[in-house]
Amino acid sequence: MRKVIGPYLLAASASLTLLAGCASDPDRYPSLAIRDFERVEGQFAVGGGIPSLPQPAAPAPATVARVGALLEEANQAHRSFLDSVSETERLLAAARGLDAESNLWSEAQVALAVLDTRRALVASRLADLDLLLADTSLAYEQLDEIEAARTAVEALTAEEDRILDGLIARSE
Repeated sequence: MRKVIGPYLLAASASLTLLAGCASDPDRYPSLAIRDFERVEGQFAVGGGIPSLPQPAAPAPATVARVGALLEEANQAHRSFLDSVSETERLLAAARGLDAESNLWSEAQVALAVLDTRRALVASRLADLDLLLADTSLAYEQLDEIEAARTAVEALTAEEDRILDGLIARSE
């Protein structure tokens, strides 16, 4: 059996030719060795450390007024929501067991939709407070009053969610 060594011989000779070309003239190409100025030595001294950041500015009077208005609007919407809960509960109790063609069932579903809309009014005030919080943060102003209002409105929204979830579970 005869072995074919032609392709291997051709590949070896091509490699040697290319390698010889790389080693032919060292002055023609720069060396890839690390040069003296590329070596890292010594230490850099930090002068004085990192300066402390200034305290955020007080929020603008317009921002404070807007926070108060949003909190009052959320509280009013929440009171309106709570005022509608008992009527919705009454309608749901009257519609229990009735089919979708019944007028009482339809009235109960409308009452649930009204409650959901009133909940959305509170949630939109929460979104407005989120935007105000972001804008005030970007202006590097104090956020305490906005965060407190946001926490209060978030609690109102959570309470309304809990009530709505309970009413929806009873309507099914």
